[in-house]
Amino acid sequence: MMKNTGTKLNIKNWAEEDRPREKMMLKGTQALSDAEVIAILIGSGNQDETAVELSRRILRSVNNNLNDLGKLSISEMIKNFKGIGEAKAITIVAALELGRRRKSEDTQTRNQIFSSKHIFEIFQPILADLPHEEFWALFLNRSNTVIYKTKITQGGIDSAPIDIKILLKTAIEKLATGIALCHNHPSESTMPSKHDIQITQKIKTACQIMDISFFDHIIVGGKNYYSFADKNQI
Repeated sequence: MMKNTGTKLNIKNWAEEDRPREKMMLKGTQALSDAEVIAILIGSGNQDETAVELSRRILRSVNNNLNDLGKLSISEMIKNFKGIGEAKAITIVAALELGRRRKSEDTQTRNQIFSSKHIFEIFQPILADLPHEEFWALFLNRSNTVIYKTKITQGGIDSAPIDIKILLKTAIEKLATGIALCHNHPSESTMPSKHDIQITQKIKTACQIMDISFFDHIIVGGKNYYSFADKNQI
């Protein structure tokens, strides 16, 4: 048994198959743990931890949940983890953002909306990790094909005020015959607030006046969602 000298074992001293970069070359990306992937991104650890050990500690702080890791800001990473400076924090955040965009692009192949699940699949990659609320809209034609997608407004941690006039103005400009709405709850609760219910009813009334179909309004909370249409509230 090797005597513990109190000195960390550098990654270069590990068996070749245990080094993240070499392991990826030999066995492919699927063989890497989340910590090993992050270790490749940051390149080095600190005086007390290898890059892998530091990456494991970062993941433990968010209960090994990559979605929660995606919610950490650059300043939070620098403040909370010794060995993570601005460059490393930016690299982690950028990598997670790239993954989010890739997932978002995968959903763009679905052009028609037939259910609340379809709306959720479009917006979950965009909204699930945000630390603030955002309100988005899909504008549809008569066959429920998406002709335009846009962010309507951005708010704080518990609200995102929406201007109904701007929403309807956009629908008219795009010649849309239907609207589907979505916003997120950073708390990951999917239950609608009193304000959510009130604004949904106001939008429903406005759409009826303008002869625009109000397909649904869903609330994204992490991996789950709430649909006003599914609950017969539209």
